[in-house]
Amino acid sequence: MQYWEDIEVGSKSRFGRYEVTREEVVDFASRYDPQPFHLSDEAAAQTYFGRLSASGWHSCAMLMRMLVDHMKDNQQAGLGSPGVDELRWLKPVYPGDTLRAETEVLDKTPSRSRPDMGSYRGRTTVFNQHDEPVMTLVSIGLIRRRPQNG
Repeated sequence: MQYWEDIEVGSKSRFGRYEVTREEVVDFASRYDPQPFHLSDEAAAQTYFGRLSASGWHSCAMLMRMLVDHMKDNQQAGLGSPGVDELRWLKPVYPGDTLRAETEVLDKTPSRSRPDMGSYRGRTTVFNQHDEPVMTLVSIGLIRRRPQNG
């Protein structure tokens, strides 16, 4: 189990593999972001995207899936997150893309009010199959401190 004390500022990890499908892009957009360029190639052809592209919010959801799968393989005493400080969609994500992620720990802070927990801030970059960054975010993770013996 990884606790706050085990997190090293500057440490990096690479993880995930997510294959983006046309069906999933259209389904997500239909339910949550029904803008025309997320629903059809014809509508997207008239835009910056040039063809059907995933919603940025869908890209966030795909990253979340990869993060949760990574956490299952790397047990952490995580307590959730109070939010994201910065989010950038750098390039469109298209059906047929295969995504992966890299994270870097930027800093960590012990809690002043809760001695049993701390937080860390990390930058996550999502890449497509061409190693092009398609999304970045800086987020905060809450995590338990190592329990004291006795």
